[in-house]
Amino acid sequence: MATDSSTLNRLEARMDGLEHIIYAIAAQLGVQTSSPSSPLSTSKVLRKDHGGKHQTSFTNGAATNSAPKEIETDVLIVGAGFGGVYLLHRLRDELGFNVKVLEAGKDLGGIWHWNCYPGARVDSPIPVYEYSFPEIWKTWTWSCKYPGWAELRKYFDHVNERLQIKKDVVFDAAVVSSDFDKQTQVWTVKTEDGKTAKCRYLILATGFAAKRHFPDWKGLDTFQGEMHHSSFWPEGGVDVSGKKVAVIGTGSTGIQIAQECAKNAKELTVFQRTPNLCLPMQQASLTSKEQQERKEDYAQFFRDRLTTFAGFPFDFIQRETKDDTPEEREKVFEQLWEEGGFKLWLATYKDMLFDKEANRHHYDFWAKKVRARINDPVKKDILAPLEPQHPFGTKRPSLEQDFYEMFNKPNINVVDIKKNPVVQVRPNGIVTADRKLHEVDVIALATGFDSVTGGMKNMGLRDVNGIPLSEKWKMGTWSHLGMACNGYPNMSTAFSNGPTCVEVQGNWIVDAIKKMGDEKVGSIEATKQAEENWHAKVQELSDKTLFPGTDSWYMGANIPGKPREQLNYAGGFPLYQKELTDSLDRFKGFLVDGV
Repeated sequence: MATDSSTLNRLEARMDGLEHIIYAIAAQLGVQTSSPSSPLSTSKVLRKDHGGKHQTSFTNGAATNSAPKEIETDVLIVGAGFGGVYLLHRLRDELGFNVKVLEAGKDLGGIWHWNCYPGARVDSPIPVYEYSFPEIWKTWTWSCKYPGWAELRKYFDHVNERLQIKKDVVFDAAVVSSDFDKQTQVWTVKTEDGKTAKCRYLILATGFAAKRHFPDWKGLDTFQGEMHHSSFWPEGGVDVSGKKVAVIGTGSTGIQIAQECAKNAKELTVFQRTPNLCLPMQQASLTSKEQQERKEDYAQFFRDRLTTFAGFPFDFIQRETKDDTPEEREKVFEQLWEEGGFKLWLATYKDMLFDKEANRHHYDFWAKKVRARINDPVKKDILAPLEPQHPFGTKRPSLEQDFYEMFNKPNINVVDIKKNPVVQVRPNGIVTADRKLHEVDVIALATGFDSVTGGMKNMGLRDVNGIPLSEKWKMGTWSHLGMACNGYPNMSTAFSNGPTCVEVQGNWIVDAIKKMGDEKVGSIEATKQAEENWHAKVQELSDKTLFPGTDSWYMGANIPGKPREQLNYAGGFPLYQKELTDSLDRFKGFLVDGV
């Protein structure tokens, strides 16, 4: 690597202008997303420049630099992914507000603008993963059940064509500071390139997997081959033909990259810390005809998805695991496995995430199915051990297509870095504790993110007293409803890029802003007591489950030094929506200030 670690650290700090947040929604629905933070990569270009239709102005023409330096608007949205686009359309086109969006990238799409690594695709099936706007779904068809990144980009192009989104988006506009004036009740937001925006309402629609996490390995900056973080993969791809490849990490990204690299790499070594309890995707092609036939039920489908625990068109079986005989239970498991997707996780017995014995039945079934697909006994025990390293479903399972079968090839290996950790990276490879040098030409860092809170603390946000959010959250995370913070009036978040989550939270933001106008309210701000109550409620809900017993990003445990706490609402969609609706009654939990 030609760039030393200190330089990379400075670049990372400088370019982390736009970051993200998620707190209080069913964690199961989060889909990995990212920001334009500077990567640790051997790519010569430090800022990613995607191909396609880009612009930096309020017009739909070619890319220009004509966006004004001074912007004044009613509502300012940060982020042009699913959340930002949804809120722009609803607030501008339905309620008539003047709305502008600041986007650090060069195009719409959020995660799908920034991520083009091999195999990147959704893990929520169509039509779960799309907008409920009739003018969009009536005029769009998908190619498959789980579309990939390229098709998602085309989808956002279609959304723009139908809704004229880009005319109110400023691209290449990474936010570096945000301050609220109590006298004027106005937010002042500044960008890295010198723009200043003033608004009454500030909305952070910036996703949750924001700040890239890199392994703290000695010599990482000395590697002489190609090295790319998954969320900063070269737009033109990486040719791994005839090369030795290392994939670091086995979260959803690592699984997807490994599956694709295994097809062409000379050798592939997967470095795994914890087994990913992957479920079969059961991918399927979709024809235009069958989608058109199903669209007769889409309106009802989009209403129904809000009534289930996790926002999918299925829900937990309303009986416990022990209520069935072993034979009956096996039949249920087999059916869920064959149907694929998240069925074995979110459409199974209702006690799976709460009862250890019930959970163990699920794990044992999973291990039996997976171990039967792996020939080598050593690889089998690393990838699907007989004894679980954590309860089933308390880390988000990934969807795979041929992940386990690929390890039957002699040129594909897996290293358990929990037992045999990486001790050093050399110019030509990776050294593990057993002193073995794993020679590689390409390193894919699928090492995740400082999820949920990492990004927002690096966005230059200061409260009404000038105190940085990073100070407030040093010892833990505090919010009301996961959408508002004490000291930050008229600021709200829509933090997941999954359309279902986005629409639930986006609707609350729209309703709150409309109510403020109708009742002549100047600002609302979460109270400290509401933050404390919400924090306690989130932890209480979590403590009833098996989640606290697992080190995961749900618990903030994937980042060294980060406070360990539940960062996601474990009560499910119906209960969360009730919390949101109740809060609008006299703005319960908020300080209210007149115009």
